[in-house]
Amino acid sequence: MRSSDRPLIVDVEASGFGSASYPIEIGLALDEGLKYCTLVQPAPGWTHWDDEAQKVHRIPRDVLETYGRPCREIAEMLNELLATRTVYTDGWVVDKPWLTTLFYAARTEMRFHVSPLEMILSEPQMERWHGEKDRVLASMDLSRHRASHDAWIIQETYMRTRALADSQPGLRTS
Repeated sequence: MRSSDRPLIVDVEASGFGSASYPIEIGLALDEGLKYCTLVQPAPGWTHWDDEAQKVHRIPRDVLETYGRPCREIAEMLNELLATRTVYTDGWVVDKPWLTTLFYAARTEMRFHVSPLEMILSEPQMERWHGEKDRVLASMDLSRHRASHDAWIIQETYMRTRALADSQPGLRTS
């Protein structure tokens, strides 16, 4: 990644928090501030549903069944948007398996890489992360929780913390 590039960010909302859960919404923050977001139509056999998770993402299962896109269509679109590039996530331990679940259901090979955000964060960025993320959230007027918004928040926080770290390398925050 060149230093002037925005990292590509993915965020995945899921049907629950455990190993039986599956992806229900995929959001991307792409180059130049562009975003992509789609609901996922549950694949056959994807039956787990956690009401506590629904309180977070606020997407009822019937909405997915009506408006979600098939796994294969989403997998092909993600491959087209991200082909051979690396996309980063702040929830790698769950987002990567959920993406793998999506691609397995689609019977399609993932042609991009998913990496933990921590792989590109400097220590000064990590020190500034939470405070700057709070400022990004405070500046937004979001009427609903969406995976693409979450991805953009992460991307914007990355860019702001990088700019701060570059301009004030000796400044430490708590």
